[in-house]
Amino acid sequence: MAIRMEAVPGPDKLSPSSVTQPDSLPSQTQEMAELEAIGPLRIKQADQKQTVLVTGHAGFIGFHTAKALLERGDKVIGFDSMNNHYDTRLKRERLTMLEEIAKATGSKYHSVRADLCDGKELHDCLETYKVQRVIHLAGQTDKFLSHDKPAECVQNNINSFVSLLEACRHFKIHHLTYASSHAVYGAGFQKPMSERDSANHPQRLDAATQRACELMAHSYSHLFNLPTTGLRFFSVYGPWGRPDSALFAFTKRILEGKPIQIYNDGRNTRDYTYITDLVEAILRASDTPAEPNPVWLVELPDQATSNAPWRILNVGNSLPVSIEDLIAALELALEKTAVKEYITGPILEKSQSCADTTMLTAATGFAPATSIQAGVNSFVQWYRAFYQL
Repeated sequence: MAIRMEAVPGPDKLSPSSVTQPDSLPSQTQEMAELEAIGPLRIKQADQKQTVLVTGHAGFIGFHTAKALLERGDKVIGFDSMNNHYDTRLKRERLTMLEEIAKATGSKYHSVRADLCDGKELHDCLETYKVQRVIHLAGQTDKFLSHDKPAECVQNNINSFVSLLEACRHFKIHHLTYASSHAVYGAGFQKPMSERDSANHPQRLDAATQRACELMAHSYSHLFNLPTTGLRFFSVYGPWGRPDSALFAFTKRILEGKPIQIYNDGRNTRDYTYITDLVEAILRASDTPAEPNPVWLVELPDQATSNAPWRILNVGNSLPVSIEDLIAALELALEKTAVKEYITGPILEKSQSCADTTMLTAATGFAPATSIQAGVNSFVQWYRAFYQL
């Protein structure tokens, strides 16, 4: 049975007895040197170890973010409901690794299993651990699940975010950094997507909820002077990723010699962002709280900033990669040729995505740059070790 790119199943079986750790961020010495080149304010901020709440820390991006925070010495409070949208065994393996990293580094780490919509549990967590910053990476981003279960999507994305905003306001959190998505832009872009472009026509429900969260964050930034930064992620991949992603499915199919269905002659492109690049951007953004834009004008409003401490930043590689090129990178890393099946059918997503990261670089001094071949090589190395292949 062939598989189409847009609806990819996770691996059939997990065998995590042999696990390799994903690539780490640069050492703290290197990180401080980079920050020193940017400016003394950022050195001061990074040197002052923080207590950070990371929501969704059992997930792909949340795990890597919590790992990086622990490795640089921050105190991490993980908050996750451990839902079963995909096999929880992978989530449990990530949490085990976080515990091991905390022991190895001596960093303080606590894991809380709870639903963000439970306001009391969230408030108790922020109060007990004296949280200073929040990095919100929990949420529902599966477009098919959001289509089939819209109420659940709203609950997991919007209701939970309102609960989080209220908690951040009440406890005067220094900075809330949260995940959004390039999907908020919708379709029709023939150029790099800029935060200053309109994002008011998302085509998917999960994207619409993410756009709603961006706007709600602005309201709280304006009403309560709560610094918030929304990060629009572009197609994140890498070790310990989601098993329902295209990269997992393609890898599995190639190894099994099964066909991959390819739409639009493989010309559809995506801006793939390697996980360690993404985490570097998340940490740098979190370290530099959003501030009001002093030249913001209501008559000609900037879509990416505000006269409140609120901003939106793209995080992408700024280099679109076609499905053909992605498969070619996998073939090289796996040393095996893919079986391709070209078909016609509906295009379920826009054919192009590319991030304009000018604002990210200006705000953080960083822009993702890991090549697709280097990133895929690291992913394949982890995949083979994790599944004992």
